[in-house]
Amino acid sequence: MRGTTRNPEHCTAIEGEGAEAVVADPDRVSTLIGALAHVSVAIVLLGSATGTPSELAALHGTRLDMLLSKLVDTTVHGLVYEAEGSVPAELLASGVRAVQAFGADTRARTAILRADPADVVGWLAEARETVERVLAPG
Repeated sequence: MRGTTRNPEHCTAIEGEGAEAVVADPDRVSTLIGALAHVSVAIVLLGSATGTPSELAALHGTRLDMLLSKLVDTTVHGLVYEAEGSVPAELLASGVRAVQAFGADTRARTAILRADPADVVGWLAEARETVERVLAPG
């Protein structure tokens, strides 16, 4: 399991949770691609991303579209997209539509994580269930 962060100072915390830490920036999709080597499921957790309105629009719009187009040439065969958080609902809804279209076009398994990230215990339980659903045969 890998976890990405823009801030190298957060790597220790990620590694403390048992994940391999990777410094990458979702605004620069090319920095994410190497982290996807030998990955079965990508989990896009940007529902509470921060930035200016235009940065958030790009992150859940053009940057997400670019990531989805790059996933086609990787080992990733499943995708979970977080659709709850502090990001404006219309941007998250746009991301949901992009992920669903990606799944329909590529036959990759996709799922939408709709748990409230403010409820850490509930969010974690639903996140696990959502990933398990994407990994399940079928």
